[in-house]
Amino acid sequence: MDFPGMIAALREHPEARKMGMIASHLGVVRGSSRDGRLVTGIEVMYDHDRLGKIVDEMKRLPGIVDIRVEIREGLLEVGDEILAVAVGGDIRENVFDALIKTVDRIKAEASKKRESFA
Repeated sequence: MDFPGMIAALREHPEARKMGMIASHLGVVRGSSRDGRLVTGIEVMYDHDRLGKIVDEMKRLPGIVDIRVEIREGLLEVGDEILAVAVGGDIRENVFDALIKTVDRIKAEASKKRESFA
Protein backbone atom coordinates (compact mmCIF):
# COMPACT_ATOMS: atom_id res chain seq x y z
CA MET A 1 0.00 0.00 0.00
CA ASP A 2 1.35 3.38 -0.97
CA PHE A 3 0.24 5.74 1.80
CA PRO A 4 2.75 8.44 0.82
CA GLY A 5 1.35 8.34 -2.73
CA MET A 6 -2.24 8.39 -1.50
CA ILE A 7 -1.56 11.37 0.75
CA ALA A 8 0.34 13.17 -2.02
CA ALA A 9 -2.65 12.67 -4.34
CA LEU A 10 -4.99 14.13 -1.71
CA ARG A 11 -2.70 17.11 -1.17
CA GLU A 12 -2.55 17.73 -4.94
CA HIS A 13 -6.35 17.75 -5.29
CA PRO A 14 -7.61 21.00 -6.86
CA GLU A 15 -9.60 21.74 -3.69
CA ALA A 16 -6.85 20.70 -1.25
CA ARG A 17 -6.94 24.12 0.39
CA LYS A 18 -10.31 23.12 1.91
CA MET A 19 -8.65 20.21 3.77
CA GLY A 20 -7.87 20.53 7.46
CA MET A 21 -7.37 16.84 8.03
CA ILE A 22 -6.39 13.57 6.39
CA ALA A 23 -7.24 10.31 8.18
CA SER A 24 -6.39 6.79 7.13
CA HIS A 25 -7.15 3.14 7.70
CA LEU A 26 -4.81 0.22 7.03
CA GLY A 27 -6.34 -3.23 7.30
CA VAL A 28 -4.02 -6.20 7.79
CA VAL A 29 -4.60 -9.95 7.98
CA ARG A 30 -5.09 -10.81 11.62
CA GLY A 31 -3.78 -14.08 13.10
CA SER A 32 -7.12 -14.99 14.65
CA SER A 33 -10.75 -14.91 13.57
CA ARG A 34 -13.41 -12.92 15.40
CA ASP A 35 -14.36 -16.14 17.21
CA GLY A 36 -10.76 -16.74 18.33
CA ARG A 37 -9.70 -19.51 15.93
CA LEU A 38 -6.12 -19.42 14.62
CA VAL A 39 -5.99 -18.03 11.05
CA THR A 40 -3.19 -18.98 8.66
CA GLY A 41 -4.31 -16.70 5.84
CA ILE A 42 -7.28 -15.42 3.87
CA GLU A 43 -8.50 -15.12 0.31
CA VAL A 44 -9.97 -11.69 -0.48
CA MET A 45 -12.09 -10.66 -3.48
CA TYR A 46 -13.61 -7.26 -4.29
CA ASP A 47 -16.51 -6.14 -6.46
CA HIS A 48 -14.69 -3.33 -8.27
CA ASP A 49 -17.85 -1.66 -9.61
CA ARG A 50 -19.47 -1.59 -6.16
CA LEU A 51 -16.23 -0.34 -4.63
CA GLY A 52 -16.14 2.58 -7.08
CA LYS A 53 -19.77 3.47 -6.36
CA ILE A 54 -19.19 3.44 -2.61
CA VAL A 55 -16.20 5.77 -2.92
CA ASP A 56 -18.15 8.12 -5.21
CA GLU A 57 -21.03 8.24 -2.70
CA MET A 58 -18.74 8.81 0.27
CA LYS A 59 -17.00 11.69 -1.53
CA ARG A 60 -20.34 13.51 -1.44
CA LEU A 61 -20.52 13.50 2.36
CA PRO A 62 -20.34 16.93 4.02
CA GLY A 63 -16.84 18.41 4.16
CA ILE A 64 -15.11 15.64 2.18
CA VAL A 65 -12.66 16.75 -0.50
CA ASP A 66 -11.42 13.36 -1.73
CA ILE A 67 -11.05 9.68 -0.83
CA ARG A 68 -8.33 7.30 -1.98
CA VAL A 69 -8.54 3.51 -1.73
CA GLU A 70 -6.05 0.73 -2.43
CA ILE A 71 -6.89 -2.96 -2.21
CA ARG A 72 -5.09 -6.29 -2.30
CA GLU A 73 -6.85 -9.36 -3.60
CA GLY A 74 -6.12 -13.05 -3.70
CA LEU A 75 -4.39 -15.25 -1.16
CA LEU A 76 -2.90 -13.24 1.70
CA GLU A 77 -0.90 -14.28 4.75
CA VAL A 78 -1.10 -13.09 8.35
CA GLY A 79 0.38 -9.59 8.52
CA ASP A 80 -0.26 -8.77 4.86
CA GLU A 81 -1.96 -5.47 4.11
CA ILE A 82 -5.49 -5.83 2.72
CA LEU A 83 -7.18 -2.43 2.45
CA ALA A 84 -5.93 1.15 2.64
CA VAL A 85 -8.28 4.13 2.78
CA ALA A 86 -7.29 7.79 3.07
CA VAL A 87 -9.88 10.54 3.46
CA GLY A 88 -9.20 14.26 3.14
CA GLY A 89 -11.72 16.80 4.36
CA ASP A 90 -12.42 19.93 6.31
CA ILE A 91 -12.78 18.99 9.99
CA ARG A 92 -12.18 15.85 12.03
CA GLU A 93 -15.84 15.09 12.71
CA ASN A 94 -16.56 14.92 8.98
CA VAL A 95 -13.33 13.11 8.08
CA PHE A 96 -13.54 10.44 10.79
CA ASP A 97 -17.23 9.86 9.98
CA ALA A 98 -16.45 9.43 6.27
CA LEU A 99 -13.49 7.13 7.01
CA ILE A 100 -15.55 4.84 9.22
CA LYS A 101 -18.51 4.75 6.83
CA THR A 102 -16.25 4.10 3.81
CA VAL A 103 -14.38 1.22 5.46
CA ASP A 104 -17.58 -0.29 6.85
CA ARG A 105 -19.36 -0.14 3.50
CA ILE A 106 -16.42 -1.56 1.55
CA LYS A 107 -16.18 -4.48 3.96
CA ALA A 108 -19.96 -5.09 4.00
CA GLU A 109 -20.86 -4.42 0.37
CA ALA A 110 -17.81 -4.76 -1.88
CA SER A 111 -15.55 -7.43 -0.39
CA LYS A 112 -15.65 -11.12 0.36
CA LYS A 113 -13.11 -13.07 2.34
CA ARG A 114 -12.51 -16.70 3.14
CA GLU A 115 -10.30 -17.46 6.10
CA SER A 116 -7.97 -20.46 6.26
CA PHE A 117 -7.60 -22.02 9.70
CA ALA A 118 -4.75 -23.94 11.34
